[in-house]
Amino acid sequence: MPDRGGLTAVSPKDGGAAREGGTTRGDAEANRAFVRDYMRRSIEVMKTLPVEEMTLFIDALRDARDHRRQVFLCGNGGSASTASHLAAWLGKDGSRGAEHRFRVVSLTDNIPWMTSLANDEEYAAIFVEQLKNYAQPDDVLIAFSGSGNSPNVVRAIEWANERGLLTIGITGRPGGKLGQMAKLPIFVESEHLGHVEEGHFLIQHLVSYFFVEMR
Repeated sequence: MPDRGGLTAVSPKDGGAAREGGTTRGDAEANRAFVRDYMRRSIEVMKTLPVEEMTLFIDALRDARDHRRQVFLCGNGGSASTASHLAAWLGKDGSRGAEHRFRVVSLTDNIPWMTSLANDEEYAAIFVEQLKNYAQPDDVLIAFSGSGNSPNVVRAIEWANERGLLTIGITGRPGGKLGQMAKLPIFVESEHLGHVEEGHFLIQHLVSYFFVEMR
């Protein structure tokens, strides 16, 4: 039988069920139903992102840029990738052609330093120990965390609060310690980690493109 983009016709004598890449038609319909439902749930969550808090986030970044303050970012796992992604956007496209460029760094990106801290100190110290070298009052610390309870993020926020930094916590629900401690908490209204991280990615793209398109 000819291959039709992964769908192979099967004659009745072979069992009568068409298969897509080894999946029966019934399974394929269930898969499609999952895809549609996941997309629906994700879109519903994205619609609830808090406009006022995101506007304050933009204002805080613009103020830090214009007053030459340092912006730090941190997170674990997927949130570490989001932190690095936002640092890259603000540092490059968000700064291109602007009178003032962002002084921004993700604390997740210096792998030798981060792993040496984890090895010689403890994993919970990997962000705060870097902040001790660089951070000054009125700088900004942005932390991404799905649960809001990552010990290294919580410790960094606590340290930054005590030293006069503006702390921004981007998390899910209920938001854990990060949601309670950050001076500007931003919540994605979901407990589903996938949808929370999708919300975080949309937030970082939204603020990045503000500085690309609006300045």
